[in-house]
Order: sequence, then C-alpha cells, then structure tokens
Amino acid sequence: MRLKDKVVIITGGTSGIGEACALIFGREGSKIVITGRSKEKLDSSSRTLEENGIEFLAVLADAGLEADNKRMVEETLRVFGRIDILINNAGISMRALFQDLDLEVFRKVMDTNFWGTVYATKYCLPSIIAAKGSVIGISSINGFRGTPARTAYTASKYAMNGFFEALRTEVMHEGVHVMVAAPGFTASNIRNNALTANGKTQGESPRDEGKMMTSTQVAEEILKATQRRKRDLVLTVQGKVVVFLNKWMPGIMDGVVFREMAKEKDSPFH
Repeated sequence: MRLKDKVVIITGGTSGIGEACALIFGREGSKIVITGRSKEKLDSSSRTLEENGIEFLAVLADAGLEADNKRMVEETLRVFGRIDILINNAGISMRALFQDLDLEVFRKVMDTNFWGTVYATKYCLPSIIAAKGSVIGISSINGFRGTPARTAYTASKYAMNGFFEALRTEVMHEGVHVMVAAPGFTASNIRNNALTANGKTQGESPRDEGKMMTSTQVAEEILKATQRRKRDLVLTVQGKVVVFLNKWMPGIMDGVVFREMAKEKDSPFH
C-alpha cells in the first residue's frame, strides 16, 4: 500500500505509539488526523507535526465518548474528504487487584480501550470501505494472555481482539484490511498514567522502561505491516513466546505469568 496522500486517523495521537505513528505515517506523505483529550498535549503534538512538514488536522476529542468520535469523522471528511486508514490507538491501563478495584475504573478502561475502538470504527467504516482501506487496532499481548492486577486492561484488549476478528470476517470480501497489532512492553507513558484501584494515576512505571521497544520502533513495524496488509502483528520475542505458550500450555503459563508480575516494583503479590 502506498501511503502518499492517504488520510490516516490516529486516536490518542498525542503521546507514545500514537504520536510516533503520526510522525512515521506523515513522513510517508499521509495526511494525518490526531485526537487527544488534552488541549496542551494536542498543541504540542501539532507543533511537532508542523515542524516535520506534515499535513494534519488536530481534533480535541475523548475516545470514550461516542459523540466525539462522530465529530472526529465529520471534521476529517470536511477537511480531507476521505478516510483511508484508522489506527485505534487511544488507550489507558490500570494496576490493582480486582478485589480492591473501584468498578468505575474498570468502566473507564473499557470505555476508552474497547468502546472507543467500537465508536471510531463504526463512524469511519463507510469511508474505509469506499477506499478499500485499513482498520488497525493497537491491542496488546494482554489481548492473548491475561495478567494479574490488570483485569480491566486485559478484558478490554481481549474484547478488542474478538471485535476485530468478527469484523474482519464481515468485510473480508469488501477489500478492507483489518489488523490487530499487539506490542509487547513498550517504552511509553502508559504505565505512568495507569490507574490505581481508586482511579488515581500510578505516576511511576513499575518496570524498567529502558529495556523495552521504543514507541518509534513499534510505529515503524506498524507502518510496514499496514503496507503489507498483515492480519496480525505480534511484537518482541517475549511477546511471540507468550502468545505461543499460552495457546498450548495455558496452565503452566498461569504460574509463569504470576511469578513474572510478582517481580514488579510495589507488586501487590509481595
């Protein structure tokens, strides 16, 4: 797929993998639409895109609100007249034992990660079908293997994966490409902004971010996979191993995953 002049919507495009995708796809000549809930971050990302000579539209929007997704699509069509690629990237994480977790936190994670994906895809789909374009979901290894203390995040990613599998099969004869991208641990701000049991942000990552793939590396892999119209993209050796072993030895993986997560700083399993 040639990306010059393609219109690419990236939800949650003001940081991490989303912002990296905006730059990577923009440098290929795509017209970029980014969304974000923070005007300050949206302005900052806009300056970065402008400095790189990328044609773009910035939309202040909350991925978890249906009306904001509808407006995002309307503004994109008004400015660019088409939508070729949707990258469902907006997402939040959480870290707390389910027994301690405020259910409002669970709902918030599902609203952003799952319902945000459903809303954006619903309103973009007619244009993407017309363009025979791509719908991409930035999922997670957590969409294939659950991890303790991340029940809401895991549920949202499993739901996303199931949604896309069904949708892919619906539109497979329409020329639409549907891809699920599952990064492994990526150096971004998602763990810093992860919600605790009462909904406050965690602040400090419990993992060594220096040993992870960078957001730019992940975005480059997503670009290549989009051009090749791949069905699935599972990143990092660790991620591939986890997905494989969980399929064939799920019982053993329960213990392996528990021990690994118990090593985290301030783990609730200490």
